[in-house]
Amino acid sequence: MPPAPIHKEQIHFYNLTLAERLQRIGEQAGLSTEELAALSGAAGLQPEQAEAMVENVVGVYALPLGIAQNFVVNGREVLVPMVIEEPSVVAGASFMARLAKSGGGFFAQATAPEMIGQLQILDTVNPHEARLRLLEKKAELLAEASEIDPVLKRLNGGPRDLEVRLIEQSPIGPFLVLHLIYDVRDAMGANVINTVLEHLAPHVAEIAGGRVLLRILSNLADRRLARVRCTIRLSELKFAEFPAELLRDNIIAAWAFAEADPYRAATHNKGIMNGVDAVVLATGNDWRAIEAGAHAYAARSGRYTSLSTWGKDGEGNLVGTLEMPMAVGIVGGATRVHPAARVALKLMGVKTAADLAEIIVSVGLAQNLAALRALASEGIQRGHMALHARQVAIAAGASGEQINHIAGRMVAENKVHITRAEELLKEIS
Repeated sequence: MPPAPIHKEQIHFYNLTLAERLQRIGEQAGLSTEELAALSGAAGLQPEQAEAMVENVVGVYALPLGIAQNFVVNGREVLVPMVIEEPSVVAGASFMARLAKSGGGFFAQATAPEMIGQLQILDTVNPHEARLRLLEKKAELLAEASEIDPVLKRLNGGPRDLEVRLIEQSPIGPFLVLHLIYDVRDAMGANVINTVLEHLAPHVAEIAGGRVLLRILSNLADRRLARVRCTIRLSELKFAEFPAELLRDNIIAAWAFAEADPYRAATHNKGIMNGVDAVVLATGNDWRAIEAGAHAYAARSGRYTSLSTWGKDGEGNLVGTLEMPMAVGIVGGATRVHPAARVALKLMGVKTAADLAEIIVSVGLAQNLAALRALASEGIQRGHMALHARQVAIAAGASGEQINHIAGRMVAENKVHITRAEELLKEIS
């Protein structure tokens, strides 16, 4: 059942107690007592479950799970679970999502879930001839690949195309690479792709007259993209002493810096991934694969650059877009093993991997805007350090009401560091 509509009073969600927040999202998403316990950590991933997931298990490791508010994706209001340790990310994404509401929210789409599997073919006598022989057998190889996973075939997934590339210059000389394009439906796809490649490898080696070495999925999933756009109306942009037009132009100029300079682009894209990774983690997906694909895609022109774009429309409104690979799944792996990951998917009301990809890329664009807006106005530190101050106070030994008191004092003094927190703790103790 999809989440219930998110009403305007939820703009103050952050003012509720932890228990009240849990109760509210439970009511909105129709979560059971057991599902709420999984989210709260009371009945989350257990060591016995973790032992079945990875090797040498000694326990489990927890991170904060927050709920981003105000997101409207393709006309549907969505509660977004985010797992992250960095302050200001959940708040920033929530606030930018609220600004985007006046322009209709986020409009996202995902392409077909086609992943690329690679076979490295070595030791052919004539690589050019071997390439053509493989292409001549394309229909035969695709037919063979289609029979390997009957479940995916029944779900209308399976092989879609086959390409053969000749890499002419490498440290070991020329070799061939076969690309199998495979529709993995609602899975991330690594296991099925690697299984199919293992099965095809002997036949491919025989046709090419060489040997197959690597058989592996590519994380540069440039056939499986998620795209999103949003419009921030000029009336929503005014901030403190910054006129809306000035802030809009500053945001565009800050983006232009990232588009032109790889040193800035790395940090710019990291801001996008703050939002993306947090949702990927919450749903038990492979954030390392998403990171690798995103940064490779950002450098596909031969120069590393911004994943997003920012400009203005004919009415002067701020317009943002983001396009990136998004190989996420809702079946298999940790998404079905981890109790909190299962609840996270239910919380968002996703039905397909494409639904999930569209939400994730929307959060990435919102978080990108949050960082650009801060940089283009008061600077990144003021808002970030105000939230970071609580962590500093805790690190100094504060507890209970001491945390808010010390954090507030440090922010007011613009001295957010451990030494000052320790001094203030002594004062109030």
